Amino acid sequence: MAPGSAAILGLVMLWMGARLVRAQKRYRWLGYTLVARGAFNVLSSLTLGPELYLLWFAGTSILKTLSMLGLIYSVQDEIQQRYVRTIDSLSHGFLIRDRLGYVHVANERCARLLGFDSAADLVGKHVCELLPHLTPAMADEYFRRFEAPGVHYPMTETAMFALHNGTRLPVEMMGSPYIERGRLYCLVQLLDISERKKKDDLLYQAARIDPVTGFFNRHALSALLTQEVARAAAVGRECAVLFLDLDKFKRINDSFGHAIGDELLRQTARRLHAVLRPNDALARFGGDEFIIVVADLEPGTAERMARLCAERVIGAMAGRFDLSHHAIGVSASVGMACYPLHGSDSDMLIRNADIAMYEAKKAGRGELRFFNDAMNAAAKDALVIDTALRGAIEAGEFSLLYQAIVDARGGKLAKVEALLRWDSPGLGPMRPDRFIPVAEDSGMIVPIGTWVLNEACRQMASWRHGPLDGLTVSINVSAWQLADPAFVALVERALADNGLGGHRLELELTERVLIDDGGHVHAVLQRLRALGVGLSLDDFGTGYSSLSYLTRFQLNTLKIDRAFVMDIEHSERSNSLVNAIIAMGHSLGLQLVAEGVETAGQAAILEKMGCHYLQGYYFSRPIAADALSRFAGEGQLSAS
Repeated sequence: MAPGSAAILGLVMLWMGARLVRAQKRYRWLGYTLVARGAFNVLSSLTLGPELYLLWFAGTSILKTLSMLGLIYSVQDEIQQRYVRTIDSLSHGFLIRDRLGYVHVANERCARLLGFDSAADLVGKHVCELLPHLTPAMADEYFRRFEAPGVHYPMTETAMFALHNGTRLPVEMMGSPYIERGRLYCLVQLLDISERKKKDDLLYQAARIDPVTGFFNRHALSALLTQEVARAAAVGRECAVLFLDLDKFKRINDSFGHAIGDELLRQTARRLHAVLRPNDALARFGGDEFIIVVADLEPGTAERMARLCAERVIGAMAGRFDLSHHAIGVSASVGMACYPLHGSDSDMLIRNADIAMYEAKKAGRGELRFFNDAMNAAAKDALVIDTALRGAIEAGEFSLLYQAIVDARGGKLAKVEALLRWDSPGLGPMRPDRFIPVAEDSGMIVPIGTWVLNEACRQMASWRHGPLDGLTVSINVSAWQLADPAFVALVERALADNGLGGHRLELELTERVLIDDGGHVHAVLQRLRALGVGLSLDDFGTGYSSLSYLTRFQLNTLKIDRAFVMDIEHSERSNSLVNAIIAMGHSLGLQLVAEGVETAGQAAILEKMGCHYLQGYYFSRPIAADALSRFAGEGQLSAS
């Protein structure tokens, strides 16, 4: 190279190197090598002769190599910085750990979640140093599960982290594989699910805790009693069930209003709880009914202990209640059933205590009665109902009424729920809650459900070309029907025979149907969805309420139980619960229907919360199909 060219090139390198050293910190090593090359070129152009060519060549080669290494380092540093900035921009925590449990990469969000100042505080540390309650065995076991054959990525699970500052953090961990230089690493995303956990806890409370009294509800009580009976059977102990009903409660509710009625229930619950032993349980069973479980009793003492408890209860109710400047006297009727004398399972004990309570109520106010076989008229009544049900379909004794479900914003009729009614020539009009349980016990619910399905579809077809054309009809479906292998074919045939699309039909399921799923229900619901049939979860919030149902079974609609709706104007707790359910439904893309809307105030609150549809007496009672057609023809529904 000519000396002049070498000098010019050297000066250019000096200029470039100096700028890189001053302007770009991450390129400083490349800048230093360019400065060295430039200085060498300038110096060699001035001093080196041909006899020193080999020396010049060696120096130039070394400096070229160093500049190439500097360039590689700079590019790698640029990629790393971009990578760091990318993971730091993530809204979730992020770390990469190796098989031994050491952290190689982490972002700032992860550091903040785990209670550290910066991501640098995490890198190089073992995961057990980040979480005080995490053991090396637990960390190793996680990685073994992560690399197990057949595992599906991301490997998602939830955990509760105990942090160094003493707080507890609920997280969702999503593990994915990351391979570098042939080694497997675990890339973990950490999502703070505190808000989701709060909503889950709220729904769990809704499923177990009565919103008015703050004590157990009927579903939690049933589960607790089932456990108590099983434990008593296993260790040879006894237990007792007390079923309480407040005398003349409806009169108080009607005279002073629901707010006073709720306060009476709260005060009653506190009085009852005060006379119980520490291991006894109290639940509001519904309305003005309470259940007490007297647990863990010595053999042969259940009746005596139950009577003592009942007498304390009646004594506690003797004093007047101070309710909004009114001193009101209230008594309670108490029915009792003991395990194993009066029943072998929780349902039988509750049923028999209920029967005994009605006998106590018949005897007068403030009475108590033990169950005995002579009281078992309910079983005889069920037998009479079952016999009459056998010929009810053929005799044309069933009919369907339709209750409007309206759009919350405009009050426009959106769909209807078909409700079964039975007028028996021998027994008279029968309430569904009286004959449906009998039909389920006897298996008659399957042919009855088939009749309802066919009649509802026939009625939809008859509305064609009228004001109700295109209306969706929802019907209730029992677990017995879903267990019937022919059920999906029955639905498909009913739709086809009446020229209806699947979207015109919505099936309402209870949570118990989903809880009892052994895989069959899931398969049936998939086939129904393939037909276009809508799926609705009825009475949400009163059962076991789990988010897994809403995602696993891909439901379309959530129906909020009337028990929560009725209190939203007066109970902050109920208002918050309904708001949480609606917010959750929105986040999951579900349609929401509020049942039991009876006042304009309830309708306005639900609309403001974002509930999509409303159903209840405020808009329409269940009415016959021709009456519904007239309402639709008039363009409105009459509020009742």
